[in-house]
Amino acid sequence: MSAKPNMDELQPLRRTREQMAARVAVDIFDGAYVNLGIGMPTLVANHLPKGREIVLHSENGILGMGPAPAAGAEDFDLINAGKQPVTLVAGGSYFHHADSFAMMRGGHLDICVLGAFQVSVHGDLANWSTGDPQAIPAVGGAMDLAVGARQTWVMMDLFTSSGVCKVVQACSYPLTAPRCVRRIYTDLASFECHPDGLHVIDMVPGLNAKQLSKHMGLPLKQETA
Repeated sequence: MSAKPNMDELQPLRRTREQMAARVAVDIFDGAYVNLGIGMPTLVANHLPKGREIVLHSENGILGMGPAPAAGAEDFDLINAGKQPVTLVAGGSYFHHADSFAMMRGGHLDICVLGAFQVSVHGDLANWSTGDPQAIPAVGGAMDLAVGARQTWVMMDLFTSSGVCKVVQACSYPLTAPRCVRRIYTDLASFECHPDGLHVIDMVPGLNAKQLSKHMGLPLKQETA
């Protein structure tokens, strides 16, 4: 295990949440059906590349979800799974919760983007409980998304506020699903989970793989493709 990184040193390098959302959006391919999970992933809806047809799904029963509405134009009868007001694109629809879960479980989503407390180097996902007695009592729809989508991506800060790395050798929190995460997008770097370990896709300027590996306390491989 490495010592906890000096977060003051890393702070100037970090991507903002909007920059992280834009980074995720760039990798979503044309024609994809995508679920955006509660929290940070919902920001991705505001950064989808122009000219690329991407259909957004929300767990509570929306297909064709658009970006957040302008201030003052909110319709609180049209919300995402996190109860935030959203918009509906032309041709979009809303429907029963059961139909939404049938889409999630039936392999009809190309990508889901979820937040996480921990992700292991093998792609295990822990995103519903830290063991806190005040935490929600059940895993919810994240489990269905993690195993039902063709690809599961995670969007999260790389370190906790106390400097603990959230990418780990093995998760210590209860799992949402094993070996389901394909990619991890963070404020300092993007990764891909492979059978031979964690590959670095990209890093923020000013950070190199050796420094990143030391801060995380994990071996890293450079992505070449």
